[in-house]
Amino acid sequence: MHPFETDFATGDGLNTHPITLELNPSHLGVRFDVVLAQLMPQFSRSRIQQWCEGGHVQQSGAAVVANARIKKIVSLTVQVQAEDSLKAFVAQDLSLDIRFEDAHLAVIHKPVGMVVHPGAGNWTGTLMNGLLHRYPASSSLPRAGIVHRLDRDTSGLMVVAKDSRNYNALVAALKARTVQRRYVALTHGVPAWLSMRVDAPIGRDPRLRTRMAVVPGTVARPSTGKQAITDTRVIASNLAAGVALVECKLHTGRTHQIRVHLSHIRHALVGDATYGGKPLLGMERQALHAWSLAFEHPITGKTIALHSAPPADMQAALAQIGVDWALLETALLAAPSFEVALAEPAPVHEVFAFGDSDSDGEDDDFDDSEVEVIYVRD
Repeated sequence: MHPFETDFATGDGLNTHPITLELNPSHLGVRFDVVLAQLMPQFSRSRIQQWCEGGHVQQSGAAVVANARIKKIVSLTVQVQAEDSLKAFVAQDLSLDIRFEDAHLAVIHKPVGMVVHPGAGNWTGTLMNGLLHRYPASSSLPRAGIVHRLDRDTSGLMVVAKDSRNYNALVAALKARTVQRRYVALTHGVPAWLSMRVDAPIGRDPRLRTRMAVVPGTVARPSTGKQAITDTRVIASNLAAGVALVECKLHTGRTHQIRVHLSHIRHALVGDATYGGKPLLGMERQALHAWSLAFEHPITGKTIALHSAPPADMQAALAQIGVDWALLETALLAAPSFEVALAEPAPVHEVFAFGDSDSDGEDDDFDDSEVEVIYVRD
């Protein structure tokens, strides 16, 4: 944090004291932003220009123009503005849908449109901001206790920890693949199979770096992707609409995993424009919902199993293809497991040199790359 920002701690992150800067004759005729950058070298010139544009730099009570030239030796008053990224760690009183809670952890239903973790363009109003308000002690935890996350436009269940012991235990459980995560998704086209396991490495799309893609390798050039495994089964379909409802279970936690894998096998998610899907049945966003979450409580050892109905837009889409969620949920709970076949087995000459996803102690939920800031926990 810059010296002038040491008081940044409360409220909306802009509670800093005004700074008075004295001018001298050498400043006459020089642009305001140039002089300000000289007097406050710890701040970039572009940032100073933004402050001028926002009226946060004044001379004699009037806002200065960044590229205007200084005509009088009168002190400047600067209201230092905190960087947007610092707002990520500000507590905000947000409405959170808590489905389970005790002294150690909480399971939250994330609505469509809520960003989980702050990033470029989404520094406030995120789930993390809400957690910092509801659980002040979470400020000492990595990402306020968020163990895994969902895309902004994906709804469903997430678990968060309230202390470091439970955070570490839940992260370990995810890596050990003992946390059961089940999703439902609407796909374009009715698959010819009833169930399938997609085992294909995922990495940065070499043609478009803001997306992910299946990146197979060869003996000469091993894959740069990480191993990704998704089990999927068809649970409803409508040939007339050209749509299927599938359930997906994750074995790994790659960025956009379900979206990438289903697109890879030519059944992109309805509404998922990033990976080849189109709006249909009233779905303007990717038709993906994390409906079931089950794990062993790190302290009590009891199984925590929770289920969540899809949001209204997805249920309306299901109704259009003749699916009643309440009846379907009962059937899914009665048959939680299914046999799967391997999709597109790799030729014997093909080699996947998978990256070690645990080498840095993190899973792909918190990849800090240039991929869309909000990732689905797939």
